[in-house]
Amino acid sequence: MFESAELGHTVSKAEYNAEVPNLREQLLDVQFELAEKKPFPVILIISGVDGAGKGQTMNTLHFWMDPRNIHAHALGEATDEELERPAMWRYWRKLPPRGSIGAFFGSWYSHPMRMRIDGGKDCDYLDSYLVDFLRFERMLADEGALILKFWLHLSKDALKQRLTELESDKATKWRVTKKDWDRYERYDDLRPVAEHVLRRTSTGHAPWIVVESSDERYRNLTVGRTLLKALQARLGEKVQATTASVPVQALAQDDNVNLLTNLDYTKELSKKEYKKQLELYQGRLHKLSRSPKFRDHSVVAVFEGNDAAGKGGAIRRVIGAMDSRFYNIVPIAAPTDEEKVQPYLWRFWRHLPRKGHSVIFDRSWYGRVLVERVEGFCAEGDWMRAYGEINDFEEEMARHGVIVVKFWLSITAEEQLKRFQEREATGYKRFKLTDEDWRNREKWDEYSAAVCDMVERTSTEIAPWTLVEANSKYYARIKVLKTLCKRLEAEL
Repeated sequence: MFESAELGHTVSKAEYNAEVPNLREQLLDVQFELAEKKPFPVILIISGVDGAGKGQTMNTLHFWMDPRNIHAHALGEATDEELERPAMWRYWRKLPPRGSIGAFFGSWYSHPMRMRIDGGKDCDYLDSYLVDFLRFERMLADEGALILKFWLHLSKDALKQRLTELESDKATKWRVTKKDWDRYERYDDLRPVAEHVLRRTSTGHAPWIVVESSDERYRNLTVGRTLLKALQARLGEKVQATTASVPVQALAQDDNVNLLTNLDYTKELSKKEYKKQLELYQGRLHKLSRSPKFRDHSVVAVFEGNDAAGKGGAIRRVIGAMDSRFYNIVPIAAPTDEEKVQPYLWRFWRHLPRKGHSVIFDRSWYGRVLVERVEGFCAEGDWMRAYGEINDFEEEMARHGVIVVKFWLSITAEEQLKRFQEREATGYKRFKLTDEDWRNREKWDEYSAAVCDMVERTSTEIAPWTLVEANSKYYARIKVLKTLCKRLEAEL
């Protein structure tokens, strides 16, 4: 793979100086068009052999283009804050919004490659990461991102020459360390690993571009030309609408019988029994959340359900057992302008808790396969692929010790109508009822079908759904607390 990048391509100074002004002008034109129209984000990965000029290449792009709209991220060893969250969290939160360019030095590929070369990990360890990266990049591409991955390459001889030249010049000697020479000695270990990674993860939507870097003028022009061509091609494409209304049908139905209609909505608790069990399970949850073992875990609790099903009341009983310093409640409404220019999971990624903490989502990422699906806020292809993306996201959390607990609070249509009418008649509850709530009732069957599909496709061993019969608020609250305690006890 690297043979063609070791042919010794060079560009004369005269040729370079003649081409750069026109290239800069065209790059600025497409960059301003990108910033004005905001059709997609651009993600650049600048990787390669140490000493191949990754930093110099990025500096050149900053000089040629408007640096205010190029955000470079040099990610080295993970910080304590980052180590307490899923490994991809540090990259998720730095993704560029639509209309911007984000460049990563030390990308998600760095850690597993380093562990394969220096950490004694086998190829299966590396490949497990590569599978995750392929799915992640597929998701970004499906969200519209333009992804370009540059591998700046030097042959072993060229690398030795580069280090020797830098070391012999008093002005640049400081740039060469013992670590650089150690990596030169490990060059023969790096090359096959790099070839394996590039071969496995170069795709049509996220290609690797290998750039010969022994001549910096050739390197700069190659990167600049490639970026320009990709931006021109993408900006020239016709944008397809992604918000058309789609017909909604259940993926698996048997007449009017489904997992929701089969729930026993007659389950209830007396007030006396409710108070007794509330004290019991809140006490258990309090002890579990303060257990020393919990310091190696975190909790993400998802509350979804019918309108007026009692999510808020159940959440209040959960936090009544917890220390307010160690939890956060995230209510989810329509996305903000900031959130609309990011992948749809971004606004949830950013709220993930550190170890020893909990986050409670009052509605969640499942809006993509519920309200966005039913109301036609996204195309069918978007919500269909969301099932797999959500499962990947929850698996990533679980691998890092996040305990994912998901509740669907379900009530009958008759019970919902009764609660709506009570809210309408009660002054201090009236704010809870909106015109949208009444409109959603008209699509009860469509929402029920979407819920059944959601549970079928996303209830996994690591993040199962708990269906809560919520016609009785007392029964629902205790079932939530009991389930949460059992999940924590099983994990801890």
